[in-house]
Amino acid sequence: RPIKKRIMAVEKKHLEDGHSTRIIRVVFLALLLDLLGFTLILPLLPSILDHYSQKEVKLCLLLFWGFLVLHLLKQDVVYQSLQSIVDWFRGAVGVPMETKYNNVLFGGLIGSLYSLLQFLSSPVFGAASDHHGRRPLLLLTTVGVMISYILWAVSRSFSVFLLSRVVGGVCKGSVSLCAAIIADLPCPKARNKGMAMIGDNFLITKGSSDSSGVQVLGDLLNPVALFNFSAVTRTKEPPSKQQMHSLKVLGLVYFAYLFFFSGLEFTLSFLTHQRFQFSSMQQGKMYFFIGIAMAAFQGGYARRIKPSRQIQTVRMAILSIIPAFLFIAVAWNLVVLYGGLFLYSFAAAIVVPCLSAQVSGHGTASQKGTVMGILRSLGALARALGPVVASS
Repeated sequence: RPIKKRIMAVEKKHLEDGHSTRIIRVVFLALLLDLLGFTLILPLLPSILDHYSQKEVKLCLLLFWGFLVLHLLKQDVVYQSLQSIVDWFRGAVGVPMETKYNNVLFGGLIGSLYSLLQFLSSPVFGAASDHHGRRPLLLLTTVGVMISYILWAVSRSFSVFLLSRVVGGVCKGSVSLCAAIIADLPCPKARNKGMAMIGDNFLITKGSSDSSGVQVLGDLLNPVALFNFSAVTRTKEPPSKQQMHSLKVLGLVYFAYLFFFSGLEFTLSFLTHQRFQFSSMQQGKMYFFIGIAMAAFQGGYARRIKPSRQIQTVRMAILSIIPAFLFIAVAWNLVVLYGGLFLYSFAAAIVVPCLSAQVSGHGTASQKGTVMGILRSLGALARALGPVVASS
């Protein structure tokens, strides 16, 4: 009997490992499709903004999928509206009235809008997946991401381009769903592997009454409540005080890191465009270098980090980003620039996967979607604020 039990245990483990591997592959494909929408635009954004800032939009009537978009002015109304916001902000912070600064601020505004929408949608989709299941919500957001790509591909005006970013930002909640799916895996080793793969790389759960549902909704949209993970405490089996304290600390570190990280991430293409006159192709090669370096660090190092050493490794990675920022800021040639990007890639490959893996260990199975949704929402809030502050 003991031998039979051991054989059954081994077979069960093999089945779980195979199931986990299949899930990780599906999540990888979904994330690849999702993250392309965020990363593809980075090397192209300076050129895109140059194009729209010089383009005069002719009188046209566009009918697309039942949406009627009417352009009555020689210049795009939406572009002009955002330009007025940029002009006001530029005057408020005292930025010189030059084209290069205008494009940086404009890009920061678009990037912040995208992340702000993710900030609003991530906890909602995450909490909804706890009640309605991960698969239907993941399919819904993936279809939304595909629609945003189609809108971008056919956009001939700034209004349609911005609409594609809005749709993509709302559907960016799929990242938190993928994190929740990985957090559901039974094996800690598989969870760590899945979180490393995610890298960086809602309907509301039913309450006992309508008022409690509104309260939970407030917890999911209120930044202060998100930092406190208040929505998790309103579940049937709330985590212990020690776990809640740990969640708050991890969430704060996650937010602070992504705030500074996203500021550099979004302004990097403008910096190289102005200082080194990088073309879109050169920008793409630069981001390709960052991606290859991140893949090497994640595949060769991050996956081998034991859960007990993840926090220590995060500290080391955060410290490494300080000289990375300095090298990139003062870079007078490409050698110094790429040296800073190498350190930057190390931090990018380590911090988010390790923190996500740590957070995924908190809460019950029915709370994973909410927990990971809140974490991703904090990251989106950081990404919304970081580009605006860095652009200033």
